[in-house]
Amino acid sequence: MAVVPYALTRPFLFGLDPERAHELTLDALAALQNTPAQCLWSQARIDDPVTIAGLRFPNRIGLAAGLDKNGRCIDGLGAMGFGFIEVGTVTPKAQPGNAKPRLFRLRSADALINRLGFNNDGLEAFIANVQRAHSFRAAGGVLGLNIGKNAATPIERAVDDYLLGLEGVFPHADYVTVNISSPNTKNLRALQSDEALDALLGPLQARKAALSAALNRRVPMFVKIAPDLDDAQVALIAATLRRHALDGVIATNTTIARDAVQGLPHAEEQGGLSGAPVRDASNRVIAGLRAALGPDFPIIGVGGVMSAADAQAKRAAGADLVQVYTGLIYRGPALVPACARALARSAAAKAA
Repeated sequence: MAVVPYALTRPFLFGLDPERAHELTLDALAALQNTPAQCLWSQARIDDPVTIAGLRFPNRIGLAAGLDKNGRCIDGLGAMGFGFIEVGTVTPKAQPGNAKPRLFRLRSADALINRLGFNNDGLEAFIANVQRAHSFRAAGGVLGLNIGKNAATPIERAVDDYLLGLEGVFPHADYVTVNISSPNTKNLRALQSDEALDALLGPLQARKAALSAALNRRVPMFVKIAPDLDDAQVALIAATLRRHALDGVIATNTTIARDAVQGLPHAEEQGGLSGAPVRDASNRVIAGLRAALGPDFPIIGVGGVMSAADAQAKRAAGADLVQVYTGLIYRGPALVPACARALARSAAAKAA
């Protein structure tokens, strides 16, 4: 059986409510992964190995967190050719997220708005799903696990949830991402401020060191930040990451800005805007981080990657690795090898 062209399935999916289409897709991937039917979407992975944060990535293209919040489809998604996959955000306790409808397409802008609110089945179910995955990691794929706080946890006690999340995922992760940048959990982005970030990262780094010693394994920890930061805020975050010896940073999450989509249907919906309209803001933050952090600090770039050229622009801005999410929904699985191939060629040209 051959790979099914996304052009044949997209009209059906885009005819459905966006969240229903998302759920159906994940259900299908979960049911069919690691079966002969997986050939319907499987693609050869572009070989472009690179070592970042002490991890060997088969190529520079990854899946951003948020698409597979419960880690149900790691092997199915991995078959699309990703070098790395990030799943979550997971919270210690299961929670339903915000009220529906909470996911909207802005088709003419190649964009989505979501206010899902960390809807997930909780840490125990998440870890069980991660443990069931096998083929992606057996083939050398890198798995990131993204942690957050429950909506019911007061912001003053956020560190408690992040510590629970870190303890739970640490034995199973290739890297851990601390998500402090979703706009859909009340006050979460306040954790990006200098004093709050200090208060969060200190205990997390201490717990990570203890876990590393107890389990005799090294697991890098990244922080995921927002695009809605000015240059001074980016510089402060960079200094804090350096001070706490973080292993890397992911830039960026969704934006609350609406300048690029004013007047479009759904543009005034609350939530985070992703896709093409966040591209420039994401690249600006990446460039600011690179200038502040120097040439060797690991940066994963995400936001508005709709084409191979967009992935190259992320690298040009300063990202070592690149993630996609909304682009996958609009362009389909073929986007993955196209981006990976373009970055491999760029790397080869630079080395020549």
